Amino acid sequence: MTLISDTERGLGISELSKSLGISKGTIHGITSALEEIGVLIRDPFTKKYNLGYALVELRKKGLSRIPLREVARRHMEELVEDTDETVFLGILKDDHILILDVAESTKELKITSPSGTKIPLTAGATGKVFMAYMEEKSALRYLTANGLVKYTESSITDLDRYLQEIKEVRKKGFATDHEEYLQGVKAVAALIRTQGPVLATVWVVGFSSSITVDKMGYIEERTRKAADAISQDLKRRQEQ
Repeated sequence: MTLISDTERGLGISELSKSLGISKGTIHGITSALEEIGVLIRDPFTKKYNLGYALVELRKKGLSRIPLREVARRHMEELVEDTDETVFLGILKDDHILILDVAESTKELKITSPSGTKIPLTAGATGKVFMAYMEEKSALRYLTANGLVKYTESSITDLDRYLQEIKEVRKKGFATDHEEYLQGVKAVAALIRTQGPVLATVWVVGFSSSITVDKMGYIEERTRKAADAISQDLKRRQEQ
């Protein structure tokens, strides 16, 4: 654990084997078991291991000792109040997005999904944020190997257009989804900046019928500000 926590880029099987003087086969068995319970997380592109989310409250490195859900919850609830739409918190895990927490809209008809749900890496606004902020070569390698799924008629399936889209996400600080992942649903997502290798995001989701052009602009601004506020709180907790 110390070897991995002392490096920001993570370590691969060969590096761990050489440093610890243990065979690659044995290292593979150990890392696989630790990954299974969330102690380690493996980058699907570089194949290197970093500390997993299960160690968040146990270590002082990366996101450790910083309960992301606890820090984000207040801001998520405020975002629900401001937008009257459901707010999600999630992280990038392997080749999918893992929902960590949900603050539901008070409306009778709303979008929701339980914590622990996994959604595709290229899913709508959230996928764009993760693709925009992961290592550029890794993102391109994933997109080239897996392609872009046509979830709805509005889904972006042209690679050049999608790459331009995530380039814009980096400039704006947030991503939007106009029925690109779910028909009749719009979303806005923004990156939560952490002190470790884990990528996290907060996003707002609602039915297209309830999100006008003006409201969409308001949600974009509020989501970006909420993500910044969570990032700042995480940083303060890290420094304590």
